[in-house]
Amino acid sequence: MRPPITGIAKVSVYASDLNKSKQFYQNFLGFPQIASAPGSAPLEFRVSSKQSIEVEPAPKGTTDFLAYIAFATSNIESMQRYLISQKVPVEGQIQSLPDGTQLLWVKDPEGHRIQFVQLPTHGHLLPVSSAASKNAPQPISQIILHAGFVVQDRAAEDRFFRDILGFVEGWQGGRGNRLEWIDMRVPDGTEWLEYMMHDPAAKTAPDSGVVNHFALGVPDIHLAAQMLQRRHWDSSTPYEDPEIGLDGKWQLNLYDPNGTRAELMEFGPVRTPCCSPYTLPVPK
Repeated sequence: MRPPITGIAKVSVYASDLNKSKQFYQNFLGFPQIASAPGSAPLEFRVSSKQSIEVEPAPKGTTDFLAYIAFATSNIESMQRYLISQKVPVEGQIQSLPDGTQLLWVKDPEGHRIQFVQLPTHGHLLPVSSAASKNAPQPISQIILHAGFVVQDRAAEDRFFRDILGFVEGWQGGRGNRLEWIDMRVPDGTEWLEYMMHDPAAKTAPDSGVVNHFALGVPDIHLAAQMLQRRHWDSSTPYEDPEIGLDGKWQLNLYDPNGTRAELMEFGPVRTPCCSPYTLPVPK
């Protein structure tokens, strides 16, 4: 049987300049850096006790800056056995980190890197560094609501995420007569994966970070925008004005130094979503 998949544990993005990305994620968004050896890479920033954002050096020539998405499970060994029983190629063996975290790697049918994570029994990430916690700004969010990437073959992705892993469609929509977004909720939690239904060139286009993205939950988008304005992010496009999306929720788009979209989103719709019934539960 498939073990529970309870949510998003981590989103990892590539960076061409780690120092610039550190300024964005730590000083602008307010996420404290998780303690690591001085000068080591990748960098990791805590969103909550169970979620983090990782920033790793970009491979030479990359145009897709979303490195991977990690999903939390309660039993990594059971997940490994289940995936093998479903003939999903598993990359290597289960990895164990010093803090007790265990990892398992696979790829979806379109080659996106997916990690499964079992947190240690105490359920907390490594402590933040003392330098990061001293005079640290208030984090803009305490939850990664969703992450999304380009999908070309919905049927193939559905066989993997829906039929094998148990993800459940919560909403779909798009502009005009196009289907552009499909929200697939994890089977045992409230967070979701977003299929970005775009043309074949989107994955390697210069603006691939717009579609390959992640979203952070905030209770009030306008208060979040005011907080960001006070921090004066040094960028020509620090953020877009808040707007209500087709899913009925207030949202605001930010872009890190490599153009990866860090979307801010309120937890629930403020008006009826378009296009299809909305069944995503409101995260707490």
